[in-house]
Amino acid sequence: MNKTGIDNGLFNTGRNSETGFRPSGAGDSRSSASALHWPRRASSRTIAGFFAKSALCALVLSVSFGLPAYADVRPTDEIVSEPISSSGVAAALCPDIQAENALLVSEDGTVYFSRDASESVKIASITKVMTAIVALENASLDTVVTVDEEAATVGESSAGLLQGDSMDLQTALYALMVPSGNDAAVAIAKCVGPLLPSYDGTNALEAFVAAMNEKAEELGCSDTLYSNPHGLDADGYESDAHSTAADVGIVVSYAMENDLFREIVDAGDTSIVVQDAQGQDREINLVSTDELIDVYEGICGVKTGTTIEAGYCFAGAVSRDEGEFYSVVLGSPDSDARFADTVTLFDWMYGNIVEQRLINADSSVDYQGAQAPLVANVAHTEWVDCLVPATVLDPDIAVRVFSLAGDIEQNVTYRDLKGDVSAGDVVGSIEFVQNETTVASCDLIAASDVAAPNIFQRIGVLFDRVVREFQNQPLQATSVCLNTPSPVSDR
Repeated sequence: MNKTGIDNGLFNTGRNSETGFRPSGAGDSRSSASALHWPRRASSRTIAGFFAKSALCALVLSVSFGLPAYADVRPTDEIVSEPISSSGVAAALCPDIQAENALLVSEDGTVYFSRDASESVKIASITKVMTAIVALENASLDTVVTVDEEAATVGESSAGLLQGDSMDLQTALYALMVPSGNDAAVAIAKCVGPLLPSYDGTNALEAFVAAMNEKAEELGCSDTLYSNPHGLDADGYESDAHSTAADVGIVVSYAMENDLFREIVDAGDTSIVVQDAQGQDREINLVSTDELIDVYEGICGVKTGTTIEAGYCFAGAVSRDEGEFYSVVLGSPDSDARFADTVTLFDWMYGNIVEQRLINADSSVDYQGAQAPLVANVAHTEWVDCLVPATVLDPDIAVRVFSLAGDIEQNVTYRDLKGDVSAGDVVGSIEFVQNETTVASCDLIAASDVAAPNIFQRIGVLFDRVVREFQNQPLQATSVCLNTPSPVSDR
């Protein structure tokens, strides 16, 4: 079996497929007997799988090291929600991808890149992410999932399930997500549907799909409609089902909050055991459709999708020390392209994360017996011309930021200083902001003691201020920040 989908006739089957084969029943070469009752990693890989992984590894390396690729950068592509054409970011610094629609979003919901992310399109088997969400949230993991004739004969991308097979929900979810099993999708929907609060006793599959749409609305998806639990869109499954890259990003981000979901989509090639119609255990080897598993650093899911209408699609997730990010590529021209685009987006994201030092003062001041940066001079309001030298507790404070989001600016707030000020007192604060988002903050600390004026000094200050007011001069010193954040990028 060709796992990459390259020249395997996917677009010649008349319907959609992740794996490019139709289930062959009991003689399916991916099925074998075993007493194992829990999903596990496969003990060996097929020769085809090995060469597919090897080919993809070469593809990842070629993308990562900047070898020529046939892709493009579009003026309407957006970086941190600003079109490239007006952002000032050079095209050479932008991701060069082939997908018609794309998104790159962080775990906290910040969108770093988008291409026509609000366009309504087909998403094929990425639909199954919502299928998993609805199942996980409405049924216990030991819920029995039984495969009926409709599930067993749905065709196209399959987990190799047969009519009469049964398993618990957790096992069924592996069959759903790892090989993109349409058979598992229907079986799950028909078995979980009756457990839904909205189920009226008539059509379990319809009740399940309705719950999928309700969940999409609840999550804030603005243009998503599901019509089935698997994403098929031809040969009897034609419908107005659609979504957007932006909505897929919302759904994937939500799904990745679930530990079991994360475990499943990160499983790679594995195996499950089901009970057949006669109650006998049957092992099924599952081949992952995610070609980046075990190939790309930090990859941890999520889901492929392929139909004639949708093209080649992939929603991916990568987690590294620098952060966790989710990508969506829809409408790629071939399977290689969707994974290459994904690698390009993640390489671009992580390659533009820089650690930025925030305190860059030219002068220093003695603080507690050591030299510290003189970050600000803060006015003592009871004196005419008294400034309190201020530093920070951590002169080495730094923050990781996305360089193409622009330079870091600082907002400085000073306290109204009255009375005695002691070294170590908080006299203000600095908020560091990039692209209207606060990335860090710290207190300004008095570096030395400053006494308040005594009674005689107050009389002198009062007299001085009368003269200054008459001469239209300042009545007190002006606070000043001496810190200047260094540029993040020349864009």
